Amino acid sequence: MKNFKELNLGVSGDSITQGNQWSYHVYRALNMKSHHNAAVGSSVWYKRSVECGGRMITTQEYGSPDFAGISSGWEPTEDADELQKRMNNCAVVHIKKFLAEVENGEYPAPDVFVFAYGTNDAAEFIGSAEAALEGKSADSADLFTVTGAMRWCIQTIKENFPECRVFVMTPLQTGSPAHNAKNRVIIENMKIICRELSVKTIDCYGGCGICEKLEVEGGDGRYLLDGLHPKGNGQLLQGKFVANEICNNYF
Repeated sequence: MKNFKELNLGVSGDSITQGNQWSYHVYRALNMKSHHNAAVGSSVWYKRSVECGGRMITTQEYGSPDFAGISSGWEPTEDADELQKRMNNCAVVHIKKFLAEVENGEYPAPDVFVFAYGTNDAAEFIGSAEAALEGKSADSADLFTVTGAMRWCIQTIKENFPECRVFVMTPLQTGSPAHNAKNRVIIENMKIICRELSVKTIDCYGGCGICEKLEVEGGDGRYLLDGLHPKGNGQLLQGKFVANEICNNYF
């Protein structure tokens, strides 16, 4: 195994990544120097807008004077302040926050960075991978689409940390056939973006050992607690798989 003792791990994603789940097992398995986890539950790749009380609430710029914060809330609400925080809960904002924390010295620059979004993203916002990849600058991408936000986030990390090895994890299989069908479409677009930006896709959907046939839609299965979120054994299984993929593809 390669020596990862002096390498810093950065990750960002949704509820399957937040806290000490698969990424903590990666950090421990590879004996890495540090673990900076920027994941927030309920998050998506892209910026969003929602109507509330006759006005549109749209994702804010991180660091702006009126930035409201980030919320992982998901239950129905008409609270405008809460909805603003939910609209801010996306990869674009997470990455800007991650960059600010590194710049401020709160965390070291990452040597390995792993993105883990997609399971919460809506099919109608996927967008065109080909359109998202147009031009040299990521600023031309439509950040209100999955593909555009993905392109911007990956390129931004690569531009800010030139020596960092970037990986993008696909969503897991869930207990729901319909959810998995949506995820497969996202994954196909994800692979195009990753290929063109020359970053490694980690195929958790088809390789980590968690599969729909052994899970219960909305209930407790072999590895998923509720048909979506891994329980302890699922987190460990996913972590071992991702650690192996990083180890075999780090150079």
